[in-house]
Amino acid sequence: MTAQTSTARMAGMLYLVIILCGMTAELALRGPLLAPGTAEGMLAAILAAPGLLRGAVLLDTVMVLADIGLAILLYRLLGRFGETAALAAMIFRLMQAAVIAASLLALVAIDIAALRHDTATAGAVGALMELHGIGYDVGLVFFAVNTALTAWLLWRSGLVARALPPLLGTAALVYLAGSLTRILAPELNAAIQPAYALPLVAEGWLALALLTGRRLGRAAV
Repeated sequence: MTAQTSTARMAGMLYLVIILCGMTAELALRGPLLAPGTAEGMLAAILAAPGLLRGAVLLDTVMVLADIGLAILLYRLLGRFGETAALAAMIFRLMQAAVIAASLLALVAIDIAALRHDTATAGAVGALMELHGIGYDVGLVFFAVNTALTAWLLWRSGLVARALPPLLGTAALVYLAGSLTRILAPELNAAIQPAYALPLVAEGWLALALLTGRRLGRAAV
């Protein structure tokens, strides 16, 4: 196994960790807490199952750590195909990780507020949950730029199937559209949500391509 193959496979493993931790935290742990739709309902759900919120914080922390490692590995893997672009991609990915990590403090504050449970707690829970969501979307603005740069570098490298970089480029547009509508036009954000299936396919494909080291049935790295 060459050093490049080893780097690619480590990157693929970290990418799968990011996908699995991120989706589990969002859908299986935070999702049930958000389901009631009202601040009072969310507070009741958190008090009934505090482990869900804490588990989401833990998995998101693991995701951020994996993202930092992946940023470094992708720079090592793709730097020779455009050093400045690869460095910029790493910086934007690290910025995303930093913003998402900071947004986790809102979830920690929710846990503290829920434990104190006073008359203002329900309102605080709703506001902090919204703050976390917006913080996540701000992080994805940086990730959209990272994804676009990574797509360009992969296109130049020839390390993956030729259809994958354009798909990643489209995924970058989905992330950008989703984040900007969440921040600037929340009433339009719901229309973007189904499109997030495309980034999931693109990033899952990239993770498997890196992990297996194959492109269209041939060794890519």
